[in-house]
Amino acid sequence: MFDELKVFSGNAHPQLAERICDYLGIPLGRMNVFEFTNENIFVQVLENVRQRDVFVVQPICSPVNKNLMELLIVIDAMKRASAGRITAVMPYYGYSRTDKKDQPRVPITARLVADLITVAGADRVLTVDLHAGQIQGFFNIPVDELTALYMLSDYFAEKELADFVVVATDVGITKRARDLAARLHAPLAIIEKRRTGNEDAAEILTVIGDVKDRGALLVDDEVDTAGSIANAASALREHGANEMYACCTHPILSGDGVQRVASSLLKELVVTDTVPVPDEKKIDKITVLSLASMIGEAIHRIHAGLSVGAMFQ
Repeated sequence: MFDELKVFSGNAHPQLAERICDYLGIPLGRMNVFEFTNENIFVQVLENVRQRDVFVVQPICSPVNKNLMELLIVIDAMKRASAGRITAVMPYYGYSRTDKKDQPRVPITARLVADLITVAGADRVLTVDLHAGQIQGFFNIPVDELTALYMLSDYFAEKELADFVVVATDVGITKRARDLAARLHAPLAIIEKRRTGNEDAAEILTVIGDVKDRGALLVDDEVDTAGSIANAASALREHGANEMYACCTHPILSGDGVQRVASSLLKELVVTDTVPVPDEKKIDKITVLSLASMIGEAIHRIHAGLSVGAMFQ
């Protein structure tokens, strides 16, 4: 068994790392991580990590490339400081949407990022709701994938919504939406859409399922520009749906995403804190649930050699 548990954070989401440490009852590890004027990143670990069980909290969120490079350099610093085991805690896995060759001569960047993290020296990965399950197989090290499904379903169960249907925002998210619908004892509908080129835009083709005169709960793994979810809400209204809610794990909310949510037909968008949601994005329609206790419990179980899967049974 490895020595003392240590949790460190890069600059991507220190607030989440602090909340995880509060749950674990330990102080956040001390480390300098900053950028020189020439944009080179410098890392110095300020305490002994020799043979310690080290967890580095760093979602690969905006600025994506800087935070990814930070993570790689922190892992390298820990390895060279003789850490006993290094776990990359990535609540949000950037580049996860580039997980296959769906056009000629394009990369599989999700696999490249997995290789970079492994080569840097990570011994295992802890993440939340990957965009595609097969990304776990891109790693040759253990991957623990947590899910926000139970926290989101509990939130909506407490609201006691009457006569509503769970709606998958596209065919790819259907399994997750079905699982949520099962937990809420609600029927399932699916929105069929088609991506147009490489832009962050999609054309909604049809709504599969009966939503007329019912409330709707839209489900997605992430909301980026919020175009898809706003358009989906409009399509559901055209098909007769009345009160509409939405939930996702990763609130990227880039560009005009917050404004689109604000002006959409949605009554509420419920998200988690896998990535930072700054104050200017916390509008009345957006509710943020913290995953710190779930991630903290997973870290405790990994350190103690206990089952992580048992958390969801």
